[in-house]
Amino acid sequence: MSDDGHVEIRDLETEKQDLLISNFKGHPAGFARFGQAGYLMPQNFRAHAQALRAMTTRPDDAWVVTFPRTGTTWTQEMVWLIKNDLDYETALQIPLQQRYLFLEFFSFISGKGLEIGDFDKDFIDDLMVPAYQSSEDVPSPRFIKTHLALSLLPPRLLDTCKVVYVARDPRDVAVSYYHHNQLFKPVDFVGDFKSFWKLFMEGLLLSAPFFPHLKEAWAQRKHPNMLFLFYEDMKKDMPSTLRRVSSFFGKEYSAEQLAALCEHLDIKNFKNNESINPAWMKADSPLTFGGREEFVRKGKVGGWRDYMDAEMQAEAARWIQDNLADTDLRFPS
Repeated sequence: MSDDGHVEIRDLETEKQDLLISNFKGHPAGFARFGQAGYLMPQNFRAHAQALRAMTTRPDDAWVVTFPRTGTTWTQEMVWLIKNDLDYETALQIPLQQRYLFLEFFSFISGKGLEIGDFDKDFIDDLMVPAYQSSEDVPSPRFIKTHLALSLLPPRLLDTCKVVYVARDPRDVAVSYYHHNQLFKPVDFVGDFKSFWKLFMEGLLLSAPFFPHLKEAWAQRKHPNMLFLFYEDMKKDMPSTLRRVSSFFGKEYSAEQLAALCEHLDIKNFKNNESINPAWMKADSPLTFGGREEFVRKGKVGGWRDYMDAEMQAEAARWIQDNLADTDLRFPS
């Protein structure tokens, strides 16, 4: 990857392409690999990878960069409220999906085969516009979400903007991502968890491979514009996390204010917050299989133990150990 914005793009091997197309019914056009690490994205991302790297960033942008299902939505709400002086009223009135630009979402949906019916067509149309283009018209401060690895983002991102990255134990990530891939019609994964786990380890899921994505951010953790968080620490001690995030964005809140924010972010309230978990994700819509899965699930640490048999657990332990051998990164216990 060079700083001139050029992104290496490679075709996926035919055998792997056929495997993915047969498992992910929402992507009949298939996938390609992007960047030196070979991050998997839909074919239609080819036309946008270079331009996205060249998008204009602003000093007051707030970016939430994550691998999927590592606590992204939780972090988005936290960051938005901290930066906006705990404006709960506005947060409840404006859906989170409208408060953030989701950079690459347009690449996940082709617009074909979506039975929109009475659904909000303007909403769907907005989602299908490349956010790196529409971002030019968004007033500052902008809030931007992406699952793209740092190497696929603007080269001077960290020299310009504040970035929050969240990491999570890959075993829990895989469980959450498995359910997520069954929820959304533009993905529509039809396999079981064991087959999904194998694809996860092989880097054959959107935004994967997991460990290169993680290590790119870990390598930048000491940059003054990078805040690297662990999901497990957020679950264990949210008040400490809120103080870190507040300090990162130059904010200071009282213990009472932080306690109220903790309550707002508690999973039981998060699941019932229509701004975060809207009704259209629960009922049948052009984008989701409502009732089959949930967008906001359990937020659990260690839930992977309910999904992996002894053989899978041993396999996962070896995989994690091998991939962490060249780094001092360790997931909180």
